[in-house]
Amino acid sequence: MRKSTFLSAAMLLLPVFNSVSGQELKLNDLDYFETQGVNVLAYSNIFSGGFNDEKNAGIELIHHGVRTAQGGAIRLSNTPEQWDLVPAVSNRKVDKAANSIEVSLRYKDFDFDSRVVVTAKGKAVEIAVYLDKPVPKSLEGKAGFNLEFLPSQYWAKTYLMDGRFNRFPRYAVSNTTTKPNSEKIKQYKGYVTADDRGTGKFVDPLPLETGHTLLLAPDEPGRLVKITSSDADLMLFDGRMLAQNGWYVVRSLLPAGKTGKVLSWIVEPNAIKGWIREPNIGLSQVGYIPAQPKVSVIELDKNDKPLAKASLYKIDEKGTASEVFSGNVVSWGNYYKYHYVKFDFSSVKTPGIYYIQYGNTKTNNFLIDNSVYNWITDATSDVWIPIHMDHMYVKEGYRVWHGEPFKDGYLQAPPNTDHFDLHSQGPTTDTKYKALELIPGLNVGGFFDAGDFDIETGSNISVVENFVQTWEYFKPMRDETFVDEQHRYVDLHRPDGTPDVLQFIEHGTLNLVAQAEKIGHMAQTLSNSVLDNYHHLGDAASLTDNLPYNPNLGPYEIAKDGRSSGVKDDMWAFTSRNPQLDLQAATMFAAASRALKGYNDDLSVRALEQSKRLQKEATELLAKQPNNTTRRGGFGSADVATNLQLYIATGEKQYIDKFQELLWPALDRGVTFGLLTALDAIPHMDAAYKEKLLPYVVKYNEYIKGLEKQNPYGVPIGLGNWAGNGALLSFGTTVCFANKYFPDIVDSSNIYKVSNWLFGCHPYHNYSFVATVGATRPKAVFYGNNRADFSAIPGNVAPGVLFRNPDHFENYDDWPFLWGENEGTIAGNTSYLIFGSVFKNLAK
Repeated sequence: MRKSTFLSAAMLLLPVFNSVSGQELKLNDLDYFETQGVNVLAYSNIFSGGFNDEKNAGIELIHHGVRTAQGGAIRLSNTPEQWDLVPAVSNRKVDKAANSIEVSLRYKDFDFDSRVVVTAKGKAVEIAVYLDKPVPKSLEGKAGFNLEFLPSQYWAKTYLMDGRFNRFPRYAVSNTTTKPNSEKIKQYKGYVTADDRGTGKFVDPLPLETGHTLLLAPDEPGRLVKITSSDADLMLFDGRMLAQNGWYVVRSLLPAGKTGKVLSWIVEPNAIKGWIREPNIGLSQVGYIPAQPKVSVIELDKNDKPLAKASLYKIDEKGTASEVFSGNVVSWGNYYKYHYVKFDFSSVKTPGIYYIQYGNTKTNNFLIDNSVYNWITDATSDVWIPIHMDHMYVKEGYRVWHGEPFKDGYLQAPPNTDHFDLHSQGPTTDTKYKALELIPGLNVGGFFDAGDFDIETGSNISVVENFVQTWEYFKPMRDETFVDEQHRYVDLHRPDGTPDVLQFIEHGTLNLVAQAEKIGHMAQTLSNSVLDNYHHLGDAASLTDNLPYNPNLGPYEIAKDGRSSGVKDDMWAFTSRNPQLDLQAATMFAAASRALKGYNDDLSVRALEQSKRLQKEATELLAKQPNNTTRRGGFGSADVATNLQLYIATGEKQYIDKFQELLWPALDRGVTFGLLTALDAIPHMDAAYKEKLLPYVVKYNEYIKGLEKQNPYGVPIGLGNWAGNGALLSFGTTVCFANKYFPDIVDSSNIYKVSNWLFGCHPYHNYSFVATVGATRPKAVFYGNNRADFSAIPGNVAPGVLFRNPDHFENYDDWPFLWGENEGTIAGNTSYLIFGSVFKNLAK
């Protein structure tokens, strides 16, 4: 009966599959398999090892323009989590003649080697696993081949396993079992990956289905994939049963005691015949002021034929759309995977509601009006930033964003501790505190780093600097947040008579001054001691039990006096001294001391005192280190800013002399890095200084012009494992100030390229990268602390389009869990605040 059902289903689907299928897969010049509409990558991107499984490596499928599958590798669990072990790639060999790619994988911890060979077989690829030695005994029944599929592209679609129909669940609702902890593979350095509450067992998902032929999304040709295996069971799991960022996993266990070719899959992604990606018409979702340049960058499939013209339509008061402008479409050329053309409609200046029509594709509406940029920073300053105020109870209307977190404070991290967020405690504490001793007074002020709840000291330093710069340049009097430091209470949309930015400066400085005073220098981070707490989602106040750990109590026991518990959930301070970080703090403290003077004089005095002390000590420590100019940020470049801020704060000549001594060599080493600091000094220097700076601005302008030839958007585009909006914002702020002081050299048109990118004129899609800004089409999902709700915190700024080797840009607009493209950070969002402030000022 089962065989009959399968054959009937297969025969029904066969004509559909054949009618839409495309050409055979071939290895292209970029060493991945390609046919029109389908790319199969075999370790073009490898597991980094930093956070292990980042959901962007291994064998990957880019299916009709979207990366829908990844993680194809030998894995040690059914549904691997982020910090679970990943194999190292020891060798990758491309054989064009055989139309195959072979990758050698190794688990050093288990002395376990394997080879995965991906070979094009017509419209499919064969994925074969080879072993020279059998699976180690400890991994029998655990090592298998996995391939993971993006849930947001598959939920509510159907699947067939051996002809049995079912539907991918929108929410994780499959079955699980529990197993003894002794059966769990030791994962990332032994960190706890799930709180078993003392049961001694871990949770393991059970498969949704098992069989030999799996069809994914036969009801959606653009996502249809067929996987068959004659020599192994295919198991389908829902990885979200353990973690909200899990994917659907197809898995086959490796057989025990065998060598040679031990596993084979045939994976056939459906290619719609003649498929061409719809044009991505880039535009500013916020809109345009009448006087600015207005250029739409249109991203085209390489098989698409560019049209000669595009049109602009205006919507009148009756809702009628009429064409008001038609202009030539000019080819820019190819950039990585796609072809780019430009549509310039700068001549249209009449205020109104418009949309762009290119062929059969039209955009959503946008505005042309002098007011469009007036509110671009309000959601960030009114909502996102106060929600990320640590050690405070934060309320918005009927909603409590979080209670007061970390009442239990921070313990000294033990020596020789390696942290899962890439921090470490060295062989000593570098403090007067013993391991796991409470460091008093650190649970005050500061800002959550991003989608997690730690205080990254370097980021918080940048945050305060951004606030101070915003305050000193623009004196924003906006007051929409009630802040009560004494009672640790924040209420959104409730004015309290004090400018919000000034209160944010105070809040950030409180924590950083406490670090300097209590520790003696700056901590690397104030973070979680347990991995299960680190990936906590929900109310920050529930991350710990707010009681210090007492080793004399049993697990989860609370002391009779209610002041301690047996829960190992405390936050730790990682205190290994980094004089470079101290120097950055000295810069920030000097700036903060000025802003706080007359508002919180005590904190102002303390900040200046710590600035001078840390600057002196850090300079002495760095001078003793070899090659200090090559360290992160460059010793000389960092000290440039420190001496400038100390001079502005104190007026003492020694600081301005040192600033000038260090500045010019720093600019000679790299004008793109140090120019913004040099521009910040102009209001405090004489005319000769500005004249001496002029050739460096000319050089920077040459760099700006070069970007127009480098990519079609004319802005710096990041190609790392964190998308590039942070560097873009720094670039935009530098261009703004360069135009302010040298308008005859740096043209204002360059500034609008940055705003256009942020608000929708970029690769992959045309959403605004700022949550709720660009009200017609802002990104709706972000990697924030509410990411499990597929939501966003208003004002959040995404890192941007993430580059995947060798030629793919992406920014998931329906899946928030990739932090490299969707996680807004406190440093990035306050960089947006300063850019937005200076941009609005110049746009007027």
